[in-house]
Formats: sequence, C-alpha cells, structure tokens
Amino acid sequence: MIKRYSRKEIAKIWEEKNKYEIWLDIEIAVAQAMEKLKIIPKGVASKVKKKGKINIERIHKIESKVHHDVIAFLTSITEKVGKEGKFLHQGITSSDVLDTCFNFQLVQASKILNKDIDEILKVLKNKSLKYKNTICVGRSHGIHAEPTTFGLKFASYYEEFKRNKKRLENAVKEISTCAISGAVGTFANIDPKIEAFVAKKLGLKVEPISSQVIPRDRHAYYFSILAIIAGSIERVAIEIRNLQRTEIQEVEEFFHRKQKGSSAMPHKKNPILSENITGLTRLIRSYVAPSLENIALWHERDISHSSVERNIGPDATVTLDFALHRLKNILTNIKIYPKKMLKNLEITKGLIFSQRILIELTKHGFSREKAYRIVQKHAQNSWKKNIDLYDSLAKDKMLTKTISIKKLKKMFDLKYHTKKVNVIFRRIFKSSKKD
Repeated sequence: MIKRYSRKEIAKIWEEKNKYEIWLDIEIAVAQAMEKLKIIPKGVASKVKKKGKINIERIHKIESKVHHDVIAFLTSITEKVGKEGKFLHQGITSSDVLDTCFNFQLVQASKILNKDIDEILKVLKNKSLKYKNTICVGRSHGIHAEPTTFGLKFASYYEEFKRNKKRLENAVKEISTCAISGAVGTFANIDPKIEAFVAKKLGLKVEPISSQVIPRDRHAYYFSILAIIAGSIERVAIEIRNLQRTEIQEVEEFFHRKQKGSSAMPHKKNPILSENITGLTRLIRSYVAPSLENIALWHERDISHSSVERNIGPDATVTLDFALHRLKNILTNIKIYPKKMLKNLEITKGLIFSQRILIELTKHGFSREKAYRIVQKHAQNSWKKNIDLYDSLAKDKMLTKTISIKKLKKMFDLKYHTKKVNVIFRRIFKSSKKD
C-alpha cells in the first residue's frame, strides 16, 4: 500500500527487514530443536543467532543470480556464520519458512487491527451513551420512517464492531499455524517434534496436515473477515456522508480552521474522510476473490498463491489499519446537530406517527385493511396540502368518534418511540438500570 494510506507501525511488519528476521528466527528455532534431538552438534543455533546478521542488499544480489529468495537468504546467512551454516535448513523446505513467516506476520498485523477495533469500540460506546436520548428520524429506503435516537445508531455500530472483534479473533486462530514438515509435507526428512518446538517458540499451533504448504482455506477465511470489517467501516462512513448532505445536515465531519473544501467553491465543507475510507474498503473487499482462488493449488503445492499473498497480505492489513484509525478520528471529532434532527423530524408534519394511529384503530374494531386505508388517505392529504397529519385526522368526524381529540393528540408524542431505548441499551452495554 502506498505511504499515503499506511501507518508506520503496521507497515514495518511487512518490510523486508522484519520478514528476514522472522525467517532467521524460524531457522534458529529449527536448529535448536535439532540440537535437543541430537541431530546436529550443540552450539549451532547460538552461533547462527550471534553471527547471522541480515544484509538485505547482499540477499538481493544473490537472488539476482539464483532466482530463489530463500536460497539467497540462506547463502547470505551462511557467509556470516561459517561452517556451522551447513546445518541450517536441514530436512525442511522453502514453504516451511515462507508459510510459517506469513502466518506470523498476519498475527503481528492482527494485534494492531485488534487494538484499532478496541479504540473504535471505546468511542462508539461514549457516543452511544451521550446521544442515547437524542431523538432523530429513522429512515428506510432513504425516506422518513419513525423516530429513533442517535444513540441507537451508535449502539448498533458498537454491537457490530464487537462482533467484528470476535470474528478477527477467530480468524487469527485460523491462521496461527506453523508448518515445518518438509517436502510434500510427509516429515520424511524432519522429525515432527521439531515442528512442535518451532510452533511453541513462535506462539503458533502445529498445522495438522500440510501438503508442503499450509492449506489456503485458512487464509481465505482470514481475508474474508477483513472484508466484513471493511463493510462495517463503510456502513458508518456512508451514514455520515448521507447525514452531512446539505438538505439533511444532522452531522458534519470536523473541519479544520485552515482546511479548504473545494478548489473552486469556497463555501464547501465536504465529507472527504468518510469518502476516503469508503474507497479504501472497496480495495479491502477486492482482496477476497484472489484469496479464495488461492485455495485450489496444483497437487501438493505450486506458487500461484505466492504473488497474490505478497500483495494482499500487506495491502489488506495496512489499508484496514488505516481505515479503522481514520474512522476512529472521524467519530471522535464529529460534529452532531440535535436541533437539526428535531427540525428534520417535523418536515413530514407528523406522518412519522402513522403506524400508531393504524394500531389504535385496529384496537377499536377496524380491520387492518380498513384502518390502513383511513390513515393512508389522511397521510396523502397531509402531504398533498402540506398540513399536519394531526389536523387532517382531527377533521375526520368518523375517526374522532372512535379516538378522542385528547387521545389523538397524545398519540403524536415522540417519547412513545423512545420508551424501550433502555431495554436495547441494557442488551448492548449490560446496564443494570431499570426502565
């Protein structure tokens, strides 16, 4: 991912220096296990650890001749270590190092992503509680439906990101495996105890069966989860973009004093950050298809997955980290306008209470179909003549014989729609407060 959309901490995980250091750690762990099993002389691992320094330029130079990155790496290390270098990589294959390293890097990256989600959850919880009783209109199909609260919007996002946290934890478990099984995964030239030792050393689990490569259904699952998290980010971003529209203006991204919204129109304040992360989430989702296609490799292995993962491993995790961090900042600094929410509630002049009237009529013996026709007729009259729904209903003598004027007025109370907010909040935040 380009620097514009990368944060240093997670980008470092995918730098060559970190990758080669992990490769070296794997090789040292294999040597340590072999020493314990008396397969190679004692002291090899300690000497490799002491003298086996990473020289990226040298690795590149060797690779330009041998056209094999792991061989180039091993040759460069052996040059530094000396004769003990011959004991490195015994009985294992390149995929053992590459796959175990790739999974380890995904685990490293996921720790940062998990922290990002924790930070978003904290912001969402604070906003949920702050705007718990801030009434706004709920919309379905983009049209005014019934009243809700702005806190419920945030609570919905909070619960979704709680699920995302759990999904990510499960996805990390899925890819936290280590394979040190040798050519075609049969352990013909390597003791399975060595694999178990390396796995424990790296904090990974033993891959139950690897066909020389770790099965790629694990990675397809992982990248699919990243895509779901991206979908949740976009859900929030699109809501902000919609609510910042001039004709709605219920929220607004923070706008710095020296910030410019448009090169041509000085009045513009655009939701550029939300638009930006909407675009980034499209990228993250696009990585799912190739990760699914990586599942089917030829026979025990091929490397058609390799070029894909060299791209999507860094790009998906780095981009998601950036998007999550940006979303946290957007939510932290967002400007919210409760007065405009109330003003928008009044646009349809009481039409948002239509269902309550419908239900009340059915309680008085009207069939649902007849009650619906009566309320719909008045709703259309209210819309057409630009008058309050209450005024239209109050003039209907047949209706007021059934529902008194006094009761009719009470049915246009916004609090009716917020009476169960505490119930929902207790479900989400485990509050002990009573309704």
